[in-house]
Amino acid sequence: MSTLTLTDLKYITPVSLSEQILSSPPATLPPNIAIIDVRDNDHIGGHIRGSTWVPSSELDYKTPELVRTLKDKDVVVFHCALSQQRGPSAALRYLREKARLDPESSTESKGVVKEGEGEGEGKKGGEGDAQKVYVLEGGFTKWQERFGEDKRLTEGYQKDIWEFGY
Repeated sequence: MSTLTLTDLKYITPVSLSEQILSSPPATLPPNIAIIDVRDNDHIGGHIRGSTWVPSSELDYKTPELVRTLKDKDVVVFHCALSQQRGPSAALRYLREKARLDPESSTESKGVVKEGEGEGEGKKGGEGDAQKVYVLEGGFTKWQERFGEDKRLTEGYQKDIWEFGY
């Protein structure tokens, strides 16, 4: 059984994540970053550019596949609408499965990345660098408040859906 708990999770602010996305060519996500959107039927009204939608209802059988397909990513960010339950649960499930499949793997997952602290995050380092697993602070709700109408960062945004909040 894993000793990882919710208190071991690391959070990234929307501003820090946006800086990393904007560091890549337009319309692409940096190749070393994966953003996993675990919203279910509330996955409407927009999403973070380049994110992958894996409904939380499918995580039981998709997590081992995620661990394998994301193994070469330096940064993996999970989020749901508010990042209070599904996003953190998905990140924790991912970390536990990663540890189960590869006990020798190295993963960083504790703390909060604030604006300006993300400098150099997600850049390839030397061998043995730990994959960084984050939860997006405030989820897509906070993201869309700040970046919903920014087409460089958000795809498929529908303002009328978010106009009165989540």
